[in-house]
Amino acid sequence: MADTDAPIGFCLGTFRAGAETPEFAGLVVGDRVLELSARFPAATVRDLLEDWDAVLPVLSRLAGADGNWLELGVLDVRAPVVPRQVLQAGANYRTHVIDLAVKHAEITPERTVEQVRAETADLMDRRAATGTPYFFLGLPTVIGGPFDDVVLPAYSEQHDWELELAAVIGRRAFRIDREHALDHVAGYTIVNDLTTRDLVFRRDMPEIGTDWFRAKNAPGFLPTGPFLVPKQFVADPGDLRVNLTLNGATMQDESTKDMIFDVATLVAAASQTVELLPGDLILTGSPAGNGIHYGRLLRAGDVMEGSITGGDSLSLGTQRVRAVAP
Repeated sequence: MADTDAPIGFCLGTFRAGAETPEFAGLVVGDRVLELSARFPAATVRDLLEDWDAVLPVLSRLAGADGNWLELGVLDVRAPVVPRQVLQAGANYRTHVIDLAVKHAEITPERTVEQVRAETADLMDRRAATGTPYFFLGLPTVIGGPFDDVVLPAYSEQHDWELELAAVIGRRAFRIDREHALDHVAGYTIVNDLTTRDLVFRRDMPEIGTDWFRAKNAPGFLPTGPFLVPKQFVADPGDLRVNLTLNGATMQDESTKDMIFDVATLVAAASQTVELLPGDLILTGSPAGNGIHYGRLLRAGDVMEGSITGGDSLSLGTQRVRAVAP
């Protein structure tokens, strides 16, 4: 029997009643949405995060209160929050990094796939023990809705999926330690960090290395949401299941246990360089199962469904994004 004194689970989202109507912040409980403008006039989700410590108890009370609740199914669900900064962790899943190393290695009788996998695994172990996370930046304009179509730019035919867990900052953080890092996280959401593979490395200037600006910042290349789930409902961000299907076929199905650096380490490391602001997204990296691994990249008409789940029936929701031609 459920504990009647247990807090009611809820999440936050951004919605609109139709394409021509203004967006509003909403409190989500089950399949109902409470528009928050009566309690927080003209507030966006990012505005709520600016005063998260004070707002959170109010949301908890509203989750169990009567009010003018709307049906979730009739609303247009937008990205839950528009950040000022998007920090993307790269090469943060062991299996994914090992798969990429094999993909790009020159395999010979003297250097087999098994040797490359063993060498890369050893490198990941050393990185986890003594290294630091690898970050690059995304633009806020790359954010897309969780059910929007995404346009595949015509300048390439090598667009790929990367479903990821993202931490949402709820308290400013600058040069904090790992022990206190999660105190600055409001909650979690889902992102699909789309990548144009043939633009990752500059062919005209290989010495410069990776070019994440061109590879990841096309409009809508970061479908986000559907919801922001407060961290108190996510018992362990290091024990979640990340799943992406392409046209119904499972491509990514990995545990966040495979992360090299956990969420707290990522947040603390990012804060050493920049001041993290409420609403900012810290992407935790892509698990294995990207299109480059399968030799099958995105085509117009493809439908990606992404979800992140955990124990005790936890779900961060499901996003459904269709790829379309320019």
